[in-house]
Amino acid sequence: MSVIDPRASNSVTLINIQSMDTPQNRHLKRIEQSTANLREQLRHHPLYEELNNVEDLRAFASNHVFAVWDFMSLLKALQARLTTTTLPWRPAKNPALARFINEIVWGEESDVNELGEPTSHFEMYLSAMREVGASTERIEHFLKELKGIADIDRAAWASGVSPAVREFLNFTFGLIREGQDHKIAAAFTFGREDLIPDLFIAILNRTKDREGSPTYPKFLYYIERHIEVDGDEHGPLSLLMVSELCGTDEQKWAEAEQVAKDALKARIALWDGIAAAICDARSVPA
Repeated sequence: MSVIDPRASNSVTLINIQSMDTPQNRHLKRIEQSTANLREQLRHHPLYEELNNVEDLRAFASNHVFAVWDFMSLLKALQARLTTTTLPWRPAKNPALARFINEIVWGEESDVNELGEPTSHFEMYLSAMREVGASTERIEHFLKELKGIADIDRAAWASGVSPAVREFLNFTFGLIREGQDHKIAAAFTFGREDLIPDLFIAILNRTKDREGSPTYPKFLYYIERHIEVDGDEHGPLSLLMVSELCGTDEQKWAEAEQVAKDALKARIALWDGIAAAICDARSVPA
């Protein structure tokens, strides 16, 4: 399907061979086709029409931040399973997969903000939230309450997290607890990395049209940076990861396809909940 350019230095250069009729390419195309309707629902979700002003953006961000956070947990679950993170160190079983996931971790956990300072995308998002006046109280309380991966729902409930967000978190951590690499990778790729550029482009267009640019430079930088990194770099790497993990195993490909659908449905349900939260926020007296 693809090869790694050995001359690459700071990043992995991918050479996609789309014309090759390999089993992996056929499976990836099948997943793309079978999820096309769900992806269309997300691209045209009513949520985007609800993002009309900074108050709407605040309500959106205070809920969406949990998806930004649990994305990092999916990523670290993959790193823990596909690379060596324990002592004594031993070579990874699949060096290509180890490089793929470490490349993504490097970009998500230690990127640079608009000032050129090292920071994770999650922390970048929190900074953008504070800039637009969105409350970070629930996510901060949640992280203080959280004791471990078995504690997700209790900590979310104790922090006043909405049912839609709790369901989304439970879906993600259900996969992590199940511990099957190809399923975690499928959720990561088709429910997140492969989709985020389209979602954020829609949001960015709405905020620019209504609020003007650059009223909120941190928030705009975060979105534009995420589009750049996920669309140009992490998306292709993630597809390769799924392909490597499923290989020629038909059952794994079938399970990856089902997880891809479930992940998209979970995102649609989250978007439904956030759209409702935006409407509810408008009804609260100033």
